[in-house]
Amino acid sequence: MVLAAKILTVSDSVDAGRREDEGGSVLASRLEEAGYRIVDRRVVPDGIESVSRALEELALDFAGLIVTTGGTGFSPRDLTPEATLLVLDREAPGLGEAMRSVSPLGRLSRARAGTAGQSLVLNTPGSPVGALESLEAVLDILPHALELLCGEASPHPSDSADRTAHSS
Repeated sequence: MVLAAKILTVSDSVDAGRREDEGGSVLASRLEEAGYRIVDRRVVPDGIESVSRALEELALDFAGLIVTTGGTGFSPRDLTPEATLLVLDREAPGLGEAMRSVSPLGRLSRARAGTAGQSLVLNTPGSPVGALESLEAVLDILPHALELLCGEASPHPSDSADRTAHSS
């Protein structure tokens, strides 16, 4: 399976050209190191409509990973989780929980994760450090999740008999 990824940066200031897209760049570099081919990178301003529209476009006819950076906190314009929920077919709360657990500030994240068609969508914070920490928390399991989502893997790893928790 070819691992493909798309990155959506959600930021009023990056969209307006007042700030560099550091979060998107950090995510792209790390995903490429992990063997993903970055096939699209976009920037949109904060807001439910801009984010949900972009996610719908990114997920259309795409089998792969979509990672957002930005808009997951408590600021009034941080609406990425709400926009993401409008696009998701199914949530994957374990991924969000794992991403939040990696640092004390992760507890302030309202990020969501889930599926949209054959795409796996992950929200990460806008901070480059937070985005990278969140991605690292789930990076090891993403290929298997994508294989399952695309119907290219058996539902249980071959060593599942030795585990108490199984993927299903």
